[in-house]
Amino acid sequence: QVQVVESGGGLVQPGGSLRLSCAASVSVLSFIRMGWYRQTPGKQREYVAVITSSLSGDSTSYADSVKGRFTISRDNAKNTVYLQMNSLQPEDTAVYYCNFHSYKDYWGQGTQVTVSS
Repeated sequence: QVQVVESGGGLVQPGGSLRLSCAASVSVLSFIRMGWYRQTPGKQREYVAVITSSLSGDSTSYADSVKGRFTISRDNAKNTVYLQMNSLQPEDTAVYYCNFHSYKDYWGQGTQVTVSS
């Protein structure tokens, strides 16, 4: 089965940056869509960003709450998808999960991001 391993979470001050990584055991080109989601206790999991393939290349989409601050990308050689998070704010605090989608969904184990002074 596909294995997905996340890393990069931690504690950061408001205005700071973090880069999350999600590595798969197979080529990321195997997937139709890859994305990042986050969840805070008491709230439902919410969409953050996705990257999909197309004839013209990769396309990306972002939730309004992170647009302009977060960037999703992938490195095919390393079978890894990234989430670069800039200008982090306390409301970004959550457990972040990566997702790879083909015929099934494959999820990372989650990584905690805490934004606090």
